[in-house]
Amino acid sequence: MGSFAISPSPAVFPSHHRPRPPPARSFPAIPRSLSPAKTLFSERRIFFAASPNPVRSGRRPISAMASEATSVEVETTTGKKELLVFESEEELAVSLAKHTAELSEKYAQERGAFTLVISGGSLIKSLRKLVEPPYLESVDWTKWHVFWVDERVVPKDHADSNYKLAYDVFLSKVPIPPGQVYAINDSLSAEGAADDYETCLKQLVKTAVVAVSSATGFPKFDLMLLGMGPDGHVASLFPGHPLLNENQRWVTFIKDSPKPPLERITFTLPVINSSAYAALVVAGSGKAGAVHKALGSKQSSSDLLPVEMVSLEDGKFTWFTDKAAISMLQEKACP
Repeated sequence: MGSFAISPSPAVFPSHHRPRPPPARSFPAIPRSLSPAKTLFSERRIFFAASPNPVRSGRRPISAMASEATSVEVETTTGKKELLVFESEEELAVSLAKHTAELSEKYAQERGAFTLVISGGSLIKSLRKLVEPPYLESVDWTKWHVFWVDERVVPKDHADSNYKLAYDVFLSKVPIPPGQVYAINDSLSAEGAADDYETCLKQLVKTAVVAVSSATGFPKFDLMLLGMGPDGHVASLFPGHPLLNENQRWVTFIKDSPKPPLERITFTLPVINSSAYAALVVAGSGKAGAVHKALGSKQSSSDLLPVEMVSLEDGKFTWFTDKAAISMLQEKACP
């Protein structure tokens, strides 16, 4: 896989070269929904079977087997958080695909483009349902523009590359136009790659591919899909790191990452917090400690984890979790 620079030209934005989409084939059936997760919080059940005001278009309607979740509201130091708690990560992935596809249809009709920001790690696995029916055929992939909230400054074919992970699991299986997938220029230094990526975003704002937040003046992406590390970091913004205080740049860099590889680029908190929609995907018992610290304990503003600092200025922020991830919150709620 070759390396390609991001061009500041509004006419051409190089990305990866991808083989043609695979021929239609049989995919595993989407499982029937399980019983809703039982928690000890005040709760209401919600269903993803249909939107209150479904979006219609000339394309095949987006539909999938409903996944049932428990909606939990948790009061934290930084305000109330909405959690959707699924019986399993499989159920979470089903609903995340539907949520993403519905927003894709909404913005494709409203703006003629859908801007999606992804991260790396386990989040990419949770996107797997999008490459299965009905989404593979029903989503208008030509309207998608894909970005990374952070990236490791390594070659695109390196095992640590978020681009490579997304390409192997997701991007190589859907027909998004190659010029609408915005990978970093991996031939540059970390600082140069961050500057180059920010230049690209500014050009896309000028051409109205990327919207701008009237509240903050930062780019307003349609949907930002975030993961969280076991230490509570999001993007490449780590606990206690000075980059958490950056409030001018759109994209910045880090050369002393607490976890390898050391050099990365990352969106800043003001950009993350300017999103129209954001979904934080947190699944598995390995994240339970960070979830408990972020949501189950009171902390001073100086001790906040990066994930706690994600608070959308003018948008909707939802945690997609499973029972394993909130297990320590449930234990805390026991009498």
